[in-house]
Amino acid sequence: MIAIVDYGAGNIFSVKNALDYLGLKSELVSDKESIKSADAVILPGVGAFPSAMNMLGKSGLVDTIKEESAKKPFLGICLGMQLIFSKGYEFEECDGLGLISGSVRKMETDLIIPHMGWNKLEKLNDCPILENIGDDEYVYFVHSYKAYCDDRNISAYCEYDGRVPALVHDGKFVYGAQFHPEKSGETGLKILKNFGGLI
Repeated sequence: MIAIVDYGAGNIFSVKNALDYLGLKSELVSDKESIKSADAVILPGVGAFPSAMNMLGKSGLVDTIKEESAKKPFLGICLGMQLIFSKGYEFEECDGLGLISGSVRKMETDLIIPHMGWNKLEKLNDCPILENIGDDEYVYFVHSYKAYCDDRNISAYCEYDGRVPALVHDGKFVYGAQFHPEKSGETGLKILKNFGGLI
């Protein structure tokens, strides 16, 4: 079972619907025991970094997420991906979950912000959930902030007036997608199916 963490800041139902479509068993959860008993965990998220971390803190799930992400497949989506880094700088400096070393800062570009729409995935490092993903695949983004981290943690990126990390991986169990796989058509479904295949 895949636990979809419901902490008040997630786009949870579209993720649940995508997993249902793929035949992957999942549940919306908001308690520690459900996360601990799950085979994998997805952390969705929409909104601002500090408020999301505040809600996660109030939920009492931060330590559980840190512990479980060290031993089972874990996927952060959109803001959920940003929260896996050490710090965020949206409105104020704020500690993240620290699952991958790096920070999240506003995109520096003269292009339109938020970066919204379809963009091409460019692979950088091998990653299990990019298996069977071709070299001409597009996914759907909606964000104004991006991750700054070591290249070794970037599995794929897109170009938007510079490199934007699109899919990150700690080399073990933790993955993060800046795009919305649940809104990215067949490509996004393949990525979610690959994640489910890690169980």
